[in-house]
Amino acid sequence: MSFKLSERSLGRLEGVDKNMVALAKYAIGITKVDFGIPHLGGLRTMEQQRQLVDKGASQTMKSKHLEGIAIDTVAYIGSRVSWELNLYDDIADAMQQAANDLGIHVRWGAAWHINSIGEYEGTMEEAMNEYIDLRRSQGRRPFIDAPHFELSV
Repeated sequence: MSFKLSERSLGRLEGVDKNMVALAKYAIGITKVDFGIPHLGGLRTMEQQRQLVDKGASQTMKSKHLEGIAIDTVAYIGSRVSWELNLYDDIADAMQQAANDLGIHVRWGAAWHINSIGEYEGTMEEAMNEYIDLRRSQGRRPFIDAPHFELSV
């Protein structure tokens, strides 16, 4: 089954770097899991970012969303939003293939240690588990932001 981004999701990509837009458009056509771009999932203003940090929905005022080089995704099962982690692994697999095919260097928010997921040899689930193991070996808690993708600059 082939999915496509809704007009609402496409509108939420306005102002986002053309490479990130191309990545999302390519990935939606090859993914096993339908996804969209949620409210504030694209370009954000400083005030919007401040509100997200204040609510605990974001951890930084240096978000790549402020520069228009990051997007967040939301997975759908039918018309229902789902936050099940395994769905985001599948979305990340499609983003990985899109990044590889388009030659775009992208970092995924559940495998922060990989600067270009398109060049990673393995599944994104494996990449996430590798990141978790790495952080734990450092005595640090992993920060998993599976809906998040950003250009590596």
